Amino acid sequence: MLPTEHRLRRREDFATAVRRGRRAGRPLLVVHLRSGATDPHAPGESVPQTRAGFVVSKAVGGAVVRNKVKRRLRHLMRDRVAQLPPGSLVVVRALPGAGDAAHAQLAQDLDAALQRLLGGGAR
Repeated sequence: MLPTEHRLRRREDFATAVRRGRRAGRPLLVVHLRSGATDPHAPGESVPQTRAGFVVSKAVGGAVVRNKVKRRLRHLMRDRVAQLPPGSLVVVRALPGAGDAAHAQLAQDLDAALQRLLGGGAR
């Protein structure tokens, strides 16, 4: 599970990542990344944490399916947070096909999108 300190919770942070970040789309999900953003809510001068948030709409499926997709995405991001620059904001938006996708397919799409956003992949 993704630790609490690495989760996006504020609406403003989601909006910042989506509006000011870069985007990479895949068949099952869209990833928005705002690299190295400073956290205006963090006290002191500590290095900000990389944080991730998830958007899974009703188009993905019913409540059980949406929660399953969110759990899978949180689990996948737990291992990938260390690859991202400190202070990054990541929003992963699941597309309708994500509800029927296997765990491995979600992982493959997430890896491809993050690689593209970090500069390692071609369009």
